[in-house]
Amino acid sequence: MSTARDRILAAARANKPAETPLPTVPDFWGDNSLERFRTVLASIGGEVTRLASLDDLEATVHELWPDAKLIASPLFTPTLRIDQHTPTDVLADVDLAVLPVEFGVAENGAVWLPEANMLHRALPTVTQHLAFVLDQRQLVATMHQAYARLPDGPGGYGMFVAGPSKTADIEQSLVIGAHGARSLVVLVY
Repeated sequence: MSTARDRILAAARANKPAETPLPTVPDFWGDNSLERFRTVLASIGGEVTRLASLDDLEATVHELWPDAKLIASPLFTPTLRIDQHTPTDVLADVDLAVLPVEFGVAENGAVWLPEANMLHRALPTVTQHLAFVLDQRQLVATMHQAYARLPDGPGGYGMFVAGPSKTADIEQSLVIGAHGARSLVVLVY
């Protein structure tokens, strides 16, 4: 004996349209130069600093942020060790997070930060200052190219980050650091 539910589902299955393949998205090429990335990032409140090599990372961090006391990073010995179980009240006191990113996008100044590189999912949004470490060879020109580089598509947690937190909602006055990091620097090697 079939129920109304069974009849409705059977009718839906019987009238299912044939699958059509997704269209091929063209490669829009574009400018993936460091200069383009730097210009766009600067226009949205971030900055690019050049590293001679990764060996200079820790010294450069201390030079750029001499007053940072609580620094979290997987790239050198941090002053504060963070993992996915660190309480958020501890994260709220982080002065600087220095995190590796997978690639950057020149057209909008964004970088791709997968969860595996965050130490803690909330860290990039609660730290006072944010520094990303990017291999210049990992710059792409467009978001089309960026999405094509995501492993297994856009699944899993990660975020594109472009510039420091900002809003101009209240009286159309720009406020930097309103909802997250007050500054963003991409350290490029």
